[in-house]
Amino acid sequence: MYEYTVFRMKEEISWHYFHKSDILYRFIKHYQKEYQQRPDLQVQYDYSTYPFPGEQFCNIVEEKLDPSMFSIENVDFLRLHKNSTNIPLHISEKHLKFRCKTILDAEEILFPILRQIDSTFFIIGENIAQYGWVSPVIRLREPNLGQVLYSYH
Repeated sequence: MYEYTVFRMKEEISWHYFHKSDILYRFIKHYQKEYQQRPDLQVQYDYSTYPFPGEQFCNIVEEKLDPSMFSIENVDFLRLHKNSTNIPLHISEKHLKFRCKTILDAEEILFPILRQIDSTFFIIGENIAQYGWVSPVIRLREPNLGQVLYSYH
């Protein structure tokens, strides 16, 4: 089974690093290894992330999923089930950890719930070199101010 961690990034970070996810991945991995020796990394991490919305996440699970698709074992631990897929989840203050056989299992069960909360979730593999955004970043266009793009022949 593969283990993944989901972080809720601040919107500003998601705008700036959406197409530079490798930089964000390396920063988080570096933070995980050295934050105790490097207080500056802790400051950067706190600036870049929001707390994980555990209560909101659990509320959506209870409202949207059939009761046979999840089990809540305690405040910080629950499981999502669908057919033969079983995804254990551990919710902490700053992130969500989960395990699954393939990322497609998470895409089918977990990611739709996260997308209902926010579009700034970033996921990294703990025992596999995979990382990326759960949702694409969508910028709302400014209203048309009458500007036209011209082409000269």
